Amino acid sequence: MKTATALLALVVAFYARDARATAPHPMLPPALAKAVAEFDRAQMQGDGAALGRLLADDYVLFNSRGLVEDKAAFIHDYTAPGTSMKPFTVEDEVVRHWPGGAVLGGVATLEGTSEGKPYKVRLRFADIWAERDGRWQVVFTEATRAPAP
Repeated sequence: MKTATALLALVVAFYARDARATAPHPMLPPALAKAVAEFDRAQMQGDGAALGRLLADDYVLFNSRGLVEDKAAFIHDYTAPGTSMKPFTVEDEVVRHWPGGAVLGGVATLEGTSEGKPYKVRLRFADIWAERDGRWQVVFTEATRAPAP
């Protein structure tokens, strides 16, 4: 039990830090690293305003159920009443960056509630980022179910 408590404290401390301190990839431009950390935090906190800023207006998601969603549907998925997400870790990371764009992805086990119903799903995902008008936004995501480790 002490180990679980210590692990939980580490996870909470990690996500409670400033976005610059939690930037997952120090080799990325600071503005992109900050946006990536904010995007992860906005999903976990159900922050619709932040998601609205971080998703491009023409955002598209190919979700793990084989459906296509737009920006409004994605934001609804994370902000609907009774919806929450626990902190997660990305494994098998993929990081590719070029001037004005990036792909960040990997595998994550996501757990929480969706409109009051518990869920736990392991997904392989890729987020495509673009720098537009001086700010970084996600323009496309693909998510597929991943096998258990």
